[in-house]
Amino acid sequence: MQTYAKHMKTEIITVNAKLEADLVQLEISERVDFLSEFGLEKPSLPRVIQSAYRLLTLQTFYTTGPKEVRAWTVKRGATAYEAAGLIHKDFQRGFIRAEVTKHRDFVRLGGEQGAREAGKLHIEGKNYVVQEGDVIRFRFNI
Repeated sequence: MQTYAKHMKTEIITVNAKLEADLVQLEISERVDFLSEFGLEKPSLPRVIQSAYRLLTLQTFYTTGPKEVRAWTVKRGATAYEAAGLIHKDFQRGFIRAEVTKHRDFVRLGGEQGAREAGKLHIEGKNYVVQEGDVIRFRFNI
């Protein structure tokens, strides 16, 4: 089966539905021990999602505001201009720039201000190709 999947440039993920159903019934603190009894580190769902993203050539970027952090899904290769339009057509229509920070820098440096002070926030134009895990603030004017 693995040989066929490799030939077809795809992958196989086995899911034990009974095990997954039992897992969700447990308290979060009990799940790690339960999985380790079966020689597993993680439930199957994250692997299924990651595989689907790879096969569908999708990626995630984030936006932040004073009240929320939001994850957005775009095709790999999408530009900042296209990503802005995903959020709201007005963002795309009045696009000025994208202020971009890598997720790991955003978290490590305590947010946008810390990233800016450390020189880890960079300004990009419409043609910037969005990368997996980018944290983006879109500047626009309508």
